[in-house]
Amino acid sequence: MALFKFIRGDAFVRHRMRKLTVICLVMMIAVKAANSECNFPSSLWCSSKEIAKDCNVSEQCRTAMKMDPFAGPVNMTLYYESLCPDCKNFFARQLNQTWYALGTHVLNLTLVPYGNADEKLNKETGTWIFNCQHGKEECIGNVIETCAINILDNISVYFPFISCMESKNIYPDKAAKQCADAMGIDVNPIMTCANGQKGNLLEHEMALRTNALKPSHRYVPWVTINGVHTEKMERMAEEDLLSLICETYKGDPPKICLQHLSMERKSVMDSKRNGIN
Repeated sequence: MALFKFIRGDAFVRHRMRKLTVICLVMMIAVKAANSECNFPSSLWCSSKEIAKDCNVSEQCRTAMKMDPFAGPVNMTLYYESLCPDCKNFFARQLNQTWYALGTHVLNLTLVPYGNADEKLNKETGTWIFNCQHGKEECIGNVIETCAINILDNISVYFPFISCMESKNIYPDKAAKQCADAMGIDVNPIMTCANGQKGNLLEHEMALRTNALKPSHRYVPWVTINGVHTEKMERMAEEDLLSLICETYKGDPPKICLQHLSMERKSVMDSKRNGIN
């Protein structure tokens, strides 16, 4: 019993010391940011590498981030539209490999298929009429993917399905059937949703989420990380999403992150060396 009390007491002291250290770090970060041109609230100063840099607290945030072994995943939201060529490229070149490499314990991904569309309520029928950038078929694709998210209700199932649809260059309803058949998914509930009132209302919810963005989106794909969007962050997401998520993640980095970031640094050093020569 005495030994047990000693262990509990020792653990309690270590916990208090860690807590005091974190408090000190937070105070240091606040003082540092106050002396810089920082336009972000304090809750977001350490949410990404770019924001920490803008707020002049990179070193302090790096230390604070390392002290969170129980960190949750990085929250990433992708605002896109189903037939947008740049969105399809983003899926193929960045999002697919990042999601499959990191999994849900590092990346909490939310998909919002609406993009640059607009909507108008038909007061006679009580339904929403959508007008999409790439025409009627894109609206159909948006609603099918929105219904897939709702019906399948598991990102481990609906992300591969939607990713498959985004890889196709055929009509969305045909893409949905092909991808569902390939994955062993019953496409009928998804299409019933997409062709009915439920799909219409679900897509309206996607419109509300997109229109609530601050700042408002100006193009797609549009990426937010932990609720924040910056142009620097967007460029990095489109050039090397895996690095962006790995650098933002506050927990113990998975092996793939260590390998990828190591290769990235080596590539940068080689480029600089070649530039000098």
